[in-house]
Amino acid sequence: MSMNSTPNANRSHIGFFGSTNAGKSSLVNAVTNQPLSLVSPVSGTTTDPVHKAMELLPFGPVVIIDTPGFDDCSILGELRMKKTKEIIAKCDLAVLVSSAKDGLSDTDTTLLELFRNRGIPFVICYNKADEADRKIPLEENAVYTSATENTGIEELKNLMAKVLSKNASPEKPIISDLVCENDLVILVVPIDSSAPKGRIILPQQQVIRDGLDVGAEIMVVKETSLAHTLETIGRVPKLVITDSQVFGKVMKIVPREIPLTSFSILMARYKGFLDEAVKGAKMLEKLSDGSKILISEGCSHHRQCEDIGTVKLPGWIKNYCKKDVEFVFTQGTDFPEDLSGFDVVIHCGGCMLTEREVIRRRKQAEYQGVPFTNYGTTIAHINGILERSIEML
Repeated sequence: MSMNSTPNANRSHIGFFGSTNAGKSSLVNAVTNQPLSLVSPVSGTTTDPVHKAMELLPFGPVVIIDTPGFDDCSILGELRMKKTKEIIAKCDLAVLVSSAKDGLSDTDTTLLELFRNRGIPFVICYNKADEADRKIPLEENAVYTSATENTGIEELKNLMAKVLSKNASPEKPIISDLVCENDLVILVVPIDSSAPKGRIILPQQQVIRDGLDVGAEIMVVKETSLAHTLETIGRVPKLVITDSQVFGKVMKIVPREIPLTSFSILMARYKGFLDEAVKGAKMLEKLSDGSKILISEGCSHHRQCEDIGTVKLPGWIKNYCKKDVEFVFTQGTDFPEDLSGFDVVIHCGGCMLTEREVIRRRKQAEYQGVPFTNYGTTIAHINGILERSIEML
């Protein structure tokens, strides 16, 4: 990922929903001004969600998502509807595409109920206005469009930007409230078989950018050279931030008087659940033989022999707890609706998920009485460094 592009997880997500052949794909193509989705008179042409990053002026960076029709009653359609519900959960704005001729259908009403129940802001787009003999009176958050005649598109984009701006969360810092201009921040980034070739991962990029925005001096080192760096730089760092998987090594190198935390703990703070994550990590003390742990990864990557989520973290937990616990692993959009059988959920930092999706997963665990934490907080607790790692936060 380019350092100068906005990560998709930090973009507002806009989903287009509606009945089969309501004109969603044609409308998405018109909004994005490019043939993003396949368009056909045959119902059900869109079979899987299609994503496109773009700039929605004057609001800013967004991701547009075209979804399958929500009224497909086939067995395959049920799977598509399940996928559509997953998309709804992570959207910051839903666009309901309905018929300007017929008005809201039963499917439309069902979708509106889903939006309201999940607290998703929405707008209603009465499409195919060119085919309507008479127009339905518009609600405040509604607009007429015709994708085929390219009319009402700017009005729709302006309405989307308006609703997003009204509901946008305030910009939150990662480290820019912890450090000042000319402060030295050392980032410890291990390069092993699981590190992405030729790049650094998203949380590391975000920390670098946030620190540079306030004029901090950022130094990136591997854990193998950290001791030498601290001995030779001739100044005391304001903060050391490490990748969680080398927490054990780094804590022995960094003097106690220097604040130390991890990227994953910073992401928990950034995503708004650090206090909850700390409580969840301490649940390791209550595990017993047969306890069940869900380890969930937000992105879908090829897992390797040294994968932190499926190999390293389970090993550290078993060694710490001295219990015969069971692990279940999920990744990407795969997250169980029923969490009642788990004793704790340990999630990744969530850097590839929208804030709304992270909140949904947390709330889902909370409603079902299951503690929720993340990788870095858990690893800090295992290493006996949790309290130190949150002192400055």
